[in-house]
Amino acid sequence: MSDLGAGRDQLRALVERIERLEDEKKAIMEDIKEVYGEAKGNGFDTKILRQVVRIRKQDKSERMEQEAILDTYLHALGMVPDLES
Repeated sequence: MSDLGAGRDQLRALVERIERLEDEKKAIMEDIKEVYGEAKGNGFDTKILRQVVRIRKQDKSERMEQEAILDTYLHALGMVPDLES
């Protein structure tokens, strides 16, 4: 029976830790929302700001690879003027 009780206690502790972290995550998300609101109030485009934050998380090689693929797709769709013309 003690194994069952120990397992139950461990499970309860894990669930409680997750719940606390979820609460912290919610508070942090609210803080981030406020910062984006402040940025918007100062005239910054929050959609672009979110892209910048996402791009800064990438390492240089990953970013360069994605930019090259994007460039290839845009050229294939005729969305970028051909520089050779």
